[in-house]
Amino acid sequence: MDNEHILQRIKELEDEIHRTQKNKATEYHLGVLKAKIAQLRRQLYAPSGRKGPSGFGIKKKGDGTAVFIGFPSVGKSTLLNRLTNAKSEIGAYEFTTLETIPGMLKYKDALIQLLDIPGIIVGAHSGKGRGKEVLSIVRASDLLIIVLDVKHPEQYTDIINELRMAGIRINEKKPRVYIKRTVAGGLLVNTAKRFLKNISEEEIKAVLRTYGYTNAIITLSEVLTVDKLIDALEKNRVYVKGLVVVNKIDEANEKEIKKAKEFLRKERISPTVFVSGNTGENIDKLKEEIYNTLGFIRVYTKNKLGEVAEKPLILRKGDTIKTMCEHIHRDFVKNFKYAMVWGKSAKHEGQRVGLSHKLADKDIVRIVVK
Repeated sequence: MDNEHILQRIKELEDEIHRTQKNKATEYHLGVLKAKIAQLRRQLYAPSGRKGPSGFGIKKKGDGTAVFIGFPSVGKSTLLNRLTNAKSEIGAYEFTTLETIPGMLKYKDALIQLLDIPGIIVGAHSGKGRGKEVLSIVRASDLLIIVLDVKHPEQYTDIINELRMAGIRINEKKPRVYIKRTVAGGLLVNTAKRFLKNISEEEIKAVLRTYGYTNAIITLSEVLTVDKLIDALEKNRVYVKGLVVVNKIDEANEKEIKKAKEFLRKERISPTVFVSGNTGENIDKLKEEIYNTLGFIRVYTKNKLGEVAEKPLILRKGDTIKTMCEHIHRDFVKNFKYAMVWGKSAKHEGQRVGLSHKLADKDIVRIVVK
């Protein structure tokens, strides 16, 4: 089935959903319709097998990769040039950037790779405007920086819709759904009633049957919707951190800035930074927010002589001594005896800890191996 027919079929199913009033009698049917739409969208986004245009394939470098995404002419290239030493072409017309432009931001000892990609357009998830190539870069990023024109904050809705239809989830966690196939017994929903607040057992079973499950035990560990359940079943979902940047505040008046802030507050969109790529206003704040959203921490090593390294290892919040060992050398985990920690994560100076100990920013660690 080609893209045109897939889009037509999706529209037909969506129209049927809108015509169907939700009640106990229709729950099963609506669950099936939503599952079928998700499966069709997966086909729509599937790689065509053709080689993409040059300039899109960028090797990941540094401690993390952040990608600028937004509609054409929102100032992504200007922001990249402000933040890094990259030379991304700037022009007051649409589609200035026709390939991926990389740059490197150094901040608090971290090296953050920033990528300026072509402007997204409505229909990108189905391939319009090189959408599949653009979105494939987004899927591989550690952070998505959504750039909006201060005079058009509503662009956020269209961007999020394109990302969702391409299987990309921003600032969301993977649904906690556990499915165990069985040889018989049909479909059994084994979960607390409080987790069935927004979804019924009939809807759960309908969706699972659409995905080929006939005998299985399904356990929910959180309150879910049908859409969240489908996310758990689909294999193409990726979960990426997001940061919203509202650009061109130098070109807006107080009323327009206030209107943009009200829109973001009403939509509960955070974190957000209002900046001007042209004048550099709030660029330092943007650097800080990029660093914080990526969740970096700095950990310093100490040798047996008591000397502390000048440069830290850049890790992430929640990382453990084991993660740190893996960053240093793969044999460190195999030969690990214990570690000693000085800093916020330690109960006392020089605390002896194991591989599972969680580290904090500016910790000092001595690793002892066999």
